Amino acid sequence: MNKHSVITIIAIIVIVIPFAISGWNIFGMQQMEYRWNDPETFSFFALSNSGNIEFCNPTPFWTSFEKLEVKTFYESKHIGTFMVKPLTVNPFSSTIKEGIFSSEEITSAQHIFMSMDFEFDGGDIRLDPNNLIVVIHVETPIIGIIPYSSNIQISGFDFDKIMNVKDLSCG
Repeated sequence: MNKHSVITIIAIIVIVIPFAISGWNIFGMQQMEYRWNDPETFSFFALSNSGNIEFCNPTPFWTSFEKLEVKTFYESKHIGTFMVKPLTVNPFSSTIKEGIFSSEEITSAQHIFMSMDFEFDGGDIRLDPNNLIVVIHVETPIIGIIPYSSNIQISGFDFDKIMNVKDLSCG
């Protein structure tokens, strides 16, 4: 092999590796599992007071993200956001990370959350639970500079079930 072929092969490897790692990271984020730190005790009211989330990485490589936001909406009005800062989770393991809730109208958000918690636990319906929507927004840049994000929209009831799950794949 001549000198130019070796240089070309090395250059291709140097270019491809960061994109491959970023692709694995995007795939890993889609596979990531999460729940409230204290299983089966999640409530939207607790979310509004900030707290910890457990993240489980069931893939054989490190997975990271720059920001995870849980945006809550009631009747299409944004009522608050729970945000987790950058995190990297080791392969086949879990870790706990603190999140912060912010809202321009915290009292109103907490009132809605308390009503939803009561309803999801079998209480009387005071507010329409179908109007509580949760958008999970994750940002994980490609090669550290190209913005990439994904959004998942689910009902408040489904989010409540996810956060209260008993067991994650990581044990």
